[in-house]
Amino acid sequence: MIDPRPVGYVIGLLVTAFGATMTVPMMVDLAAGNGHWPAFLESAILTTLTGGLTALACATGTGERMTVQQLFLLTTAVWVALPVFGALPFVFGATDAKGVDAFFEAVSGLTTTGSTVFTGLQDLPRGLLLWRSMLQWFGGIGIVVVAMVFLPELRIGGMQIFRSEAFDTMGKILPRAAEIAAQISWIYVILTFLCFLGYTVLGLSSFDAVNHALTTMSTGGFSTTDQSFGAFQGPPEYLAAVFMILASLPFVRYIQVITGSVKPICRDAQVRAYLTVIGAAAAMLAVFQIVVDGRGVEESLREALFNVTSIISGTGYASVDYQLWGAFAMVVFFFLGLVGGCAGSTCCSIKVFRYQILLSSIRAQVQRIHSPHSLATPRFEGRRVGPDVLSSVMAFFVLFIVSLGGLSVLLAMTGLDFVTALSGAATAIGNIGPGLGPVIGPAGYFGPLNDTAKWLLIFGMILGRLELMAVFVLFVPRFWRA
Repeated sequence: MIDPRPVGYVIGLLVTAFGATMTVPMMVDLAAGNGHWPAFLESAILTTLTGGLTALACATGTGERMTVQQLFLLTTAVWVALPVFGALPFVFGATDAKGVDAFFEAVSGLTTTGSTVFTGLQDLPRGLLLWRSMLQWFGGIGIVVVAMVFLPELRIGGMQIFRSEAFDTMGKILPRAAEIAAQISWIYVILTFLCFLGYTVLGLSSFDAVNHALTTMSTGGFSTTDQSFGAFQGPPEYLAAVFMILASLPFVRYIQVITGSVKPICRDAQVRAYLTVIGAAAAMLAVFQIVVDGRGVEESLREALFNVTSIISGTGYASVDYQLWGAFAMVVFFFLGLVGGCAGSTCCSIKVFRYQILLSSIRAQVQRIHSPHSLATPRFEGRRVGPDVLSSVMAFFVLFIVSLGGLSVLLAMTGLDFVTALSGAATAIGNIGPGLGPVIGPAGYFGPLNDTAKWLLIFGMILGRLELMAVFVLFVPRFWRA
């Protein structure tokens, strides 16, 4: 039987640290004098005590290295435990949210999905708005570390192809995974600070700049108003697009840039493909608006670039209700959300490298059919893709499609219409944010959905954030007997 103590110990430490961060929004509310700070004090005390006691109770089981089963359990359990405590300020605070709504908001924050069940955001206490943004910022750096340290070792969804790149190549400079995580964290902090400065220069208030810097770099998408980024149209949209793209690129490449090697990020096939897709989609939608709707050139280019970048990166900001652009635009945005950014970034969804491996595999298969005696093999960035990586990527695609279809059916069974059910499933598993339709579209929110639908979406958000297989494997009895 698996020993849960090492898992409990790590989770206990993380929960304790998580509780300590609640003092930041508490101080914001205390300084504002709005009387809402006790909600964070109560949440911090309960969270810190629970985490500390859990760590103490499990400290006796930390002597040995974790098994594969324990690593899988830890990877998923963290994304369940932290939202439980992250939801407390919503329950105790001004929203007086019921359990499912509070947990939905916390999960949406930590998974950087960006879907919200709250309305009237501009009327909420500043501490609560800051806490929502902090949840996304924590989730953004958390998933980068998981993607660079855990998932390659667990051989999930083809991520093992990055083991040699992240640890052998980088090992000459940073020999341990902990040092890589530390370097990535510093880069994340610096980019967030630069984003904050940019927003401030462009006219956002300090409070709005802080919140949107946190949710831009995490590609999360929570905002401080119901208008989302529509309240900051103009030059801030260009700045947001730049930093959403920066957050979507492999963070390990930034380490190489800092150490004096710019060539790897310029030659990265993921980066080139990702930027190409953004450019092509933005240009296509801009031309569509100019020609069909007769809109101005600059406005069309700006709104197309911003919203395309927001959706493909999974940030989920919306500066306009792009559903008003017509059915063509809605279809484009739906499929952009299923692309995602680069591996080792704060982004979500399927990710560019899997499409590249899939296309390379198709080309190799076509070549074998055309020339049966040829030695065509799938390649990624000039390297041969091994059978284990290829099968892992194919399994991920199949599981993603099956999960998307299954969740859509289950959501439809709760009474949702086809568009809401399908786009809701896609936005949850892809961690995108807004869906489509009159209820959960870019101008709507998830509050009106029934509780069953919200629980299903919660499961979908956690499932998508952890690359599907890290969650599903926990339900396979044979895995625990291995």
